[in-house]
Amino acid sequence: MGTDVTLQLAVLIFTLCIFYLLHHLPKQALSKLRSKARPNVQAHRHFISGAQFLARARSVQFKNNKSTAFNLAKSAATEADKALAIQPKDPAAHILKAVALDIMGHKGPALKSLDMALSPAVVKGLSEKDRGDALFKRAELQIAINRRRRVDSAVSDLVEAVKLSCDNADAFCLLGRCYEMKGLMEEAKTAFLEALKIDPGLDEAGEGLGRLGF
Repeated sequence: MGTDVTLQLAVLIFTLCIFYLLHHLPKQALSKLRSKARPNVQAHRHFISGAQFLARARSVQFKNNKSTAFNLAKSAATEADKALAIQPKDPAAHILKAVALDIMGHKGPALKSLDMALSPAVVKGLSEKDRGDALFKRAELQIAINRRRRVDSAVSDLVEAVKLSCDNADAFCLLGRCYEMKGLMEEAKTAFLEALKIDPGLDEAGEGLGRLGF
């Protein structure tokens, strides 16, 4: 009985303290809290707007409307830049910018944006799956820019990518291609087979096995 009364008193005192703090915080302190919240909301708005532009760019890209896709991707990159001006350590905004730049054909700058997203100070904001997908995208760009010079870096990214995002059939398939470039045929075979386990209809993986004689 005594313990219950003591507990109730403690809860009451704690509640009163919280009430006091909420109603007696200096206006200046509240203003600071609001000023911190506003940039986050604004950055999020720019990111959402950029993501919408990017989705439209991808849609028209598949319809071979390159000019419209370019302009929409450019708008997406601009929105990503606005978000990053407010929150420079937002990995999602860096990835948004990278994908937009890739659609525009600017693969070098896109790679730099992904390097930023995966840098130690920024990458901690990504989930494991998102980090795996970003590593896959970076490897894809590395191969597109210079497959001979960058294949080792791409393999390193892809090995990590398939650990973090184990259902990414495209990542396994690209890993198979990289191993094939390096002459590691057994490793390539294993990677292509893993890709087909996830997506049996992935033609590129089947073609890779065919090139290896399986």
